[in-house]
Amino acid sequence: MVQKKVRFGVLGVAKINDRVFPSFAKTPHAELAGIASRDIQKSAEAAKHWEIPRHFGSYEELISDPDIDVVYNPLPNHLHDKYTRLAADHGKNILCEKPLCPTAPEARALFDYCKSKNVVLMDGFMWPHHPRTQRLREILDSGRLGKVRRVHGSFTFPMDPIDPNNIRLQPEMGGGSLLDVGCYPVYGIRWAFGEEPVRATARAELKYGVDLEMAGIIEFANGRIATFDCGFTNPLRMHLEIVCEKGVLKVPRMWLPEPEASYEIEFSDGGREQGTMPGHDQIACLIENLSMKVLGKTNSIPCGTNAYRTLSVLDALAKSARENRPIEVIQQ
Repeated sequence: MVQKKVRFGVLGVAKINDRVFPSFAKTPHAELAGIASRDIQKSAEAAKHWEIPRHFGSYEELISDPDIDVVYNPLPNHLHDKYTRLAADHGKNILCEKPLCPTAPEARALFDYCKSKNVVLMDGFMWPHHPRTQRLREILDSGRLGKVRRVHGSFTFPMDPIDPNNIRLQPEMGGGSLLDVGCYPVYGIRWAFGEEPVRATARAELKYGVDLEMAGIIEFANGRIATFDCGFTNPLRMHLEIVCEKGVLKVPRMWLPEPEASYEIEFSDGGREQGTMPGHDQIACLIENLSMKVLGKTNSIPCGTNAYRTLSVLDALAKSARENRPIEVIQQ
């Protein structure tokens, strides 16, 4: 029996495609069906290189094609809303790269719009789909470590050179390290606590109208806090540390796991436990989970609600960095 496959169409020929496209071969329920560029020569070259059967000379043409089931939108942040709405108008399900929109109100409006069109909307965070993340959730929910008390997360990498022409540094395109990489530890902090924060304080190095780096404190109810840092000026760091009543859960490369995805628990009594979840491609896991949702074979996947809830915290952090004061988190 031939398995039905969900047909993905891709907007643009961005560099992220080099990381995403190979994972389709590992997904039994998904296939690359089309790619679009505003320069048809570029889409033709990409289609030939990746053996994609169809290419288009405009985003609109791909979105309106009846043979596309899911539109993958990895365009610059400021274009997410426009083309995700257009895809929803054509009844397409959407995988949209993070952040879903530059601000929480925009993301909530987009989520509600897609819901009104009865299409699936997922943002491009991959780590929630990795089996290690499910294992970590089981550990935290088991009670073995007690209540979560503190969390620290980071995502930094050295941008060389610091070039104002880089879209990551252009404010009108939704640039800045908070939206680009800070969204990872902030989402991870929310995930670890399993609840929404109430207040945020941040400090940032600002240049070219965006934050090059940022560090902050995120407060939860009952005095519990989390800290994070992000930026384009420090070495590669992407860990998550969860401090609980009975021990500490340490996760290296939380956002981009290595093939031997690992974690370590240091118990308060001196004991240690190490675990690995090898052999998983988190991009393939994301694509397959979305495909199964589109096929109606699952209902439980990370979805757009996490996008606007994380952005509510990012909005507060950005405002705090600008105004040099704590800001209440207003959930959308």
